[in-house]
Amino acid sequence: QVQLVESGGGLVQPGGSLRLSCAASGSIFAINAMGWFRQAPGKQRELVASITRGTNTNYVNSVKGRFTISRDNAKNTVYLQMDSLKPEDTAVYYCNANLIRKSGNRYYGPDDYWGQGTQVTVSS
Repeated sequence: QVQLVESGGGLVQPGGSLRLSCAASGSIFAINAMGWFRQAPGKQRELVASITRGTNTNYVNSVKGRFTISRDNAKNTVYLQMDSLKPEDTAVYYCNANLIRKSGNRYYGPDDYWGQGTQVTVSS
């Protein structure tokens, strides 16, 4: 079993900052890319930022220069530092990890796993 547990969401005023964390645990052998997606009401889920195991990063244009993704491979954790937040950043944010599981002497994947989602609301 693999779990991704997110934390750090909440309510913040425009221009404020939040830091999201997502820790992966369970029978993990290796984690490839990790990322953050978001889904606003009535909209499709979109990729916000991703990071490879080698720490190459990618961002959607709307958050470039404001959000920073990072990871701690020793802790199987990915972070999203969100600065200069705007009302249009309001959404449920989901953590994603592409990883290989190990059970006994067998390996499974790589497969995508998701966190439960954390609400981010930007409002005055």
